[in-house]
Amino acid sequence: MNNQKIHSTTVLAVKHNGKIAIGADGQATMGNTVAKSHVKKIRKLSDGKIITGFAGSTADAFTLLDRFDEKLSTYSGNLKRAAVELAKDWRMDKYLRQLEAMMIVADAKEMLVVSGTGDVLEPDEDVASIGSGSQYAKSAALALKKHADHLSAEEMVKESLTIAADICIYTNHNHVIEVL
Repeated sequence: MNNQKIHSTTVLAVKHNGKIAIGADGQATMGNTVAKSHVKKIRKLSDGKIITGFAGSTADAFTLLDRFDEKLSTYSGNLKRAAVELAKDWRMDKYLRQLEAMMIVADAKEMLVVSGTGDVLEPDEDVASIGSGSQYAKSAALALKKHADHLSAEEMVKESLTIAADICIYTNHNHVIEVL
C-alpha cells in the first residue's frame, strides 16, 4: 500500500433516557479505495466505565487512546479532567500536535468531543458526531430524538449510522456500538 493515511469514518454518540451509546462504522479508506471494511473504532477503557470512539488516522488515534487511558489512570477515572489534560498535551506537545484524529469519549453521565486544536466540547442536545459522515448521522439522531422518543440510545445510534452509510461513501454498514 502507498503512503496515504487511513481515514474517514462516522462515529456517533447519543445520550437518551439515561443511557449513552457510541457507535461507528467499520470502514477504513486509503484515498478513494476501501482498505478494510471491519475496523473497530470503538474501545472501552477503565474496566468498561469509559467508551471512546475515534476518527482519523488509525495509528494516530491509537496513540491518543493510549494517552487518554494514561490520563484516566492519573485522574482516577475523571472523564472531563482526563480529556482536558489530553487536549492540553495534544495542543502543546510537538509530537502530539502532528496527530490527525478526533475522539468522542463518554462515561455513564457525560460525553465529550476531544480534538487536537485543544477543544473539549460537551455537545448540545446530547448528540455528538465526528468523521466524514458525522453531519448525516447527527442530523438523523437529532430527528430520532425529537420524533422517535420510544427508541433506545443504541437503536438511535444504529439507525443514524445506517442513514449516514446510505449517503456517505466513506461510511459503511458494519457497525460496532457500545452502551453505558
